[in-house]
Amino acid sequence: MATVERRLKVTEEAGLHARPAAAFAQAAAGVAAEVTVARADAASQEAHVPARSVLSVLTLNIRYGDEIVLRATGDDAESALEALARIAAPA
Repeated sequence: MATVERRLKVTEEAGLHARPAAAFAQAAAGVAAEVTVARADAASQEAHVPARSVLSVLTLNIRYGDEIVLRATGDDAESALEALARIAAPA
């Protein structure tokens, strides 16, 4: 299985706090791919947390304007990252 990675700038006004973090985790839980997220300024393997865990996402303290790295492994990895990007960085 291939691993796909995507960097993006968070444009959600609230960052990934409270409701957006819950929507983010719920979307990650709805896909088959294993998805992780990390702040781009600390994107080492150890800095990635499970995107399915709202508490883990909240611990990253991701705010508006921060750059993040999404990593997904699985058959629907591309579509998983696209769905999460729509939450973190709505157009």
